[in-house]
Amino acid sequence: MAINIRNIEGMSEDQINYELKRGGRFVVYLYCVSIVVLTFKRPGDVYFIKAGEPSIKYGLWLSLVSLLFGWWGLPWGPIHTVGSLWTNFRGGKDVTNEMLTALRGETT
Repeated sequence: MAINIRNIEGMSEDQINYELKRGGRFVVYLYCVSIVVLTFKRPGDVYFIKAGEPSIKYGLWLSLVSLLFGWWGLPWGPIHTVGSLWTNFRGGKDVTNEMLTALRGETT
């Protein structure tokens, strides 16, 4: 299974490793969508965030989706919406270790 990673287009493996050593990371942002009694909290795509790059901009659209469509399911809609917003506005969920493990396993 191929892993879809955004923001690494045109970067070599050496460039990615260099950015990781400088503090770059792989991040996912969450979104929440509710339909009355059903609430879905899901991760979006994986983004590569370069060292020193503001990461919140990549999660803004998923935060907007959560704000518009996440609240409406009871009881979990408001809870998961707030959790998604909290994660996104703190820069997303860091999945660097998981991605490195998956990428190493995929190349062997």
